[in-house]
Amino acid sequence: MCGIFGYVTKNEEALGSILIAAAERLTYRGYDSVGAATMNHGKIDLRKDVGKVDAVAAKYNIAEMRGQRGITQLRWATFGEPSQVNSQPHLDSNGDMVGAHNGNVVNNVELREEFMAEGMIVRSQNDGETCVHAVERYIKRGYQFIDAIRLAYGDLQGDYAFVIGRADDDKLYAFKKGSGMVIGIGDGFTCLSSDLPSILPLTREVIRPQDGEIVTLWADRVEVRSVKDGKIIQRMPETVTEAMDAVQKGGYPHFMLKEIHEQAQVARELIHLLDGSPDVQPLIEKMKSARHLYFIGCGTSYHAALAGAVYFAQLAGRAVIPILAPQFIAQYAPAVGYEDVGIFVSQSGETKDVLNALEAAEKRGMSCFGLANVVGSTLTKATSFCLPLCCGYEISVPATKTFTNQVVTFLYLAYRLAGKDPSTALGDHSLRSGRAIDRIPDLMEQTIEMVAPQIEAIAKDINEWNDMYCLGYGATYPIALEGALKLKEITYAHCEGMLSTEFKHGPLSAVSKGFPIVFVAGTNDVPLIISGINEVKVRGARTIVVAEEDSRLRANGDDLVVIPKSDPQISALLAVLPLQLLSYHMSVLRGFDPDFPRNLSKTLTVD
Repeated sequence: MCGIFGYVTKNEEALGSILIAAAERLTYRGYDSVGAATMNHGKIDLRKDVGKVDAVAAKYNIAEMRGQRGITQLRWATFGEPSQVNSQPHLDSNGDMVGAHNGNVVNNVELREEFMAEGMIVRSQNDGETCVHAVERYIKRGYQFIDAIRLAYGDLQGDYAFVIGRADDDKLYAFKKGSGMVIGIGDGFTCLSSDLPSILPLTREVIRPQDGEIVTLWADRVEVRSVKDGKIIQRMPETVTEAMDAVQKGGYPHFMLKEIHEQAQVARELIHLLDGSPDVQPLIEKMKSARHLYFIGCGTSYHAALAGAVYFAQLAGRAVIPILAPQFIAQYAPAVGYEDVGIFVSQSGETKDVLNALEAAEKRGMSCFGLANVVGSTLTKATSFCLPLCCGYEISVPATKTFTNQVVTFLYLAYRLAGKDPSTALGDHSLRSGRAIDRIPDLMEQTIEMVAPQIEAIAKDINEWNDMYCLGYGATYPIALEGALKLKEITYAHCEGMLSTEFKHGPLSAVSKGFPIVFVAGTNDVPLIISGINEVKVRGARTIVVAEEDSRLRANGDDLVVIPKSDPQISALLAVLPLQLLSYHMSVLRGFDPDFPRNLSKTLTVD
């Protein structure tokens, strides 16, 4: 989740300090590299590198940069590891244009090959450069700039926002598809950004472009056009009144709640990315020929691995061994070899337990692949290749969007291994045309909308309890484990996640009147879950069921939290959203900060 900022003024100014300040206000989005470009008197001054804003700014004297137009960008690596050449902004072949983007262009690899074949100078692996060359392609063919952008928009697949300028022009141009972009209108200047915080100290008059729109920025005005036909669109500015802190959190009281709501969009971007990834099919082929498959992770990442193992069995008929990273070393590492394949899962890519397991596996010759959210992390460099989670920066310590995108990745790979090309031919609930997996983002949005008020009320009802259980079966068992972990992490209550059928083997003795027990019910497991509901309900438990609408569950449970109908595997994924919300609301009711729970760290780099 990169950050871009552009600035246009009439006269030459010391733009460097403006660009640095704007970049600093976007650092909460997360980044690994930073760059700035100014345009002045027909020349482009470009300075960029890996590192923090203050360090790169000092190293390259960015504060001294002058011009009439400027662009700065914070990059969160997806295409191309963090490096000086992959940092943004990027130049075109002749150095006449400069641009930067926020998002992911999923056909980046294919377009780079086309551009090189057409004689363009492609310097990096980064898809931000691809956006620049996509415009350059049509400029070289004789098109006017707006028409070149319109045609480039059709070539660029994915979710992104992009800004570009020319050395000998007095304007910046920007367009968007899927990613955020805001235009600011000030006294003697205009600006644009991927997010409001970098704009608000400069002006509170903003325009919010929509997908499929091109914005041209002069110092004293902006013009919005349609990509489809090039016609001007009239849109009046609005005045932003929110405080900076609220804007950074998207209007939400905490980053965790914001990130829960971001899950649909990052899932959408991930699916696009996986569709365009050249690494997916080679991984599928390796898994097909493997003697044994291992999914290795810790904590939340282990729960995602466990869900992936269920998906692989149910959809592709392929057994997978999901295992906690430290236990892998003792239990499996001595027996693995060249015929085996392991996927090592870590949100940060720096989890010490996972890296230790990776080292043990590599010593035995196992083929090792990664799944991480931070491109350029140790895990991404140490494995044969690593699929990115495409979540951007997750500020809140409890994992939400990184967990769901891990699960989406495993579901995607299970479909592909089954040869089903994530299709709809998997269940009775795939009611719309197209692929089942493409429905996940919309279903996530529907789920949150459906359950939010009920979950908030339930949180108030059970908040006094410091002991509870979360039970699931099959594909919902990993979800129950994850829900219980969230409750432990931020409410400080003891919540144990278990296989529902195991509850009668001991923990049943803990049940007393009003004791809260959450059941996550899959569509194929309703009779089994009903049995579990009744064995605790007759002993006084408060039973809360997360499931699709089912008259049997409604008749047997105390509360039925209804999620949308979908395929069984997708339904299990959707069920984690109410559990995330439950933990969030209980944490807030207890007066805790859900973003930064005590004793925990986002990245665990110790044994």
